[in-house]
Amino acid sequence: MRKDIQENAIMQVAERMILAATTAPKGRGQDNLEMAILERPDIEELAQEMERIGQEHEAPVFLRDAGNLKEHVHLAVLIGTKIETLNLKYCGLCGYANCTANREAQGICVFNTGDLGIAVGSAVAMAARCHADNRVLYTLGRAALSLKTLGPEVKIAYGIPLTATGKNPFFDRK
Repeated sequence: MRKDIQENAIMQVAERMILAATTAPKGRGQDNLEMAILERPDIEELAQEMERIGQEHEAPVFLRDAGNLKEHVHLAVLIGTKIETLNLKYCGLCGYANCTANREAQGICVFNTGDLGIAVGSAVAMAARCHADNRVLYTLGRAALSLKTLGPEVKIAYGIPLTATGKNPFFDRK
């Protein structure tokens, strides 16, 4: 029975994380974020993709994180952003003269990445408030991009695995 309670509680945490990320502030109120809650079959598929990436690019961090997902994770939250400028008259933070120049060069708008960071921070803060084991993984986000899990327009993503254990398995790893 305890396992059922934990799994139900983790789903509620994931839903609250999505809410926190959704309501996080965004530049000019423009929402370019995409989010999803991943359950076991999706996590297995993404772990396999992480293993493929790890082997192909000789990147052991992908292999370590894939193993961690397979062994400990029942749910994960994905948060990613599309890249779309805010059409500001002047900003220049991206290194281009204006939003038009950024688009022409296929640059990355700093507001998109900033909004993503704030949303991820809001989501993990919610997980922490609920005492759910979690960690932000770029490796999970990269695998999701490779498989287009959040759609083809999403260009940057992070994954946040969740579990409820006596010791957070996402820290002090080998």
